[in-house]
Amino acid sequence: MDISTTKSALHTLDIRDRAFYGWSAAFIIGNLALPQLCHLASMGGKAFLPIYFFTLIGAYRCGWKVGVLTALASPLLNSLLFGMPAPEVLTPIVVKSLLIAALTPLIVRHCKGYVLPALLLIVGGYQLLGGLFEWAWTGSLSAAVQDIRLGWPGMVFQVVGGWLILLALGKNNPETPNDTATPAQ
Repeated sequence: MDISTTKSALHTLDIRDRAFYGWSAAFIIGNLALPQLCHLASMGGKAFLPIYFFTLIGAYRCGWKVGVLTALASPLLNSLLFGMPAPEVLTPIVVKSLLIAALTPLIVRHCKGYVLPALLLIVGGYQLLGGLFEWAWTGSLSAAVQDIRLGWPGMVFQVVGGWLILLALGKNNPETPNDTATPAQ
């Protein structure tokens, strides 16, 4: 399969759809479990940026509404249940998560459904805009660029792992989890 021609259609689940709640729960649970696994390694959370991964997948696969729910619930629940992220960094993390949900439909349309370039632009976009927000919020350029400086392996994981997961999920119809990953017309 030629990765440059792997395309997907953009779908948005509505809050009236049962699938909306099932997929949202799955992505939120993923965003609760993956950070716990990554934090087993020294600097694993800062290097792999795991709290954004399933927000990216959810927003891409199921639309901005699933993305927003995942973006809000994941960091808040992680902070309440596990104390991470710490309250002082919670706001920039929520903003970056929400940027993923907001940028995804715009970038996917702009990329005409080509998955890999879209993921590269989404990850780059939320990091750039989120970093600018974090700089303004904290007044610290060092804090703003930390995700890029330390988290580049996580950004690579988000793009490559995201692409592989979207292919495995069959990204063309979020209501049927076992559909095929055929290119959109």
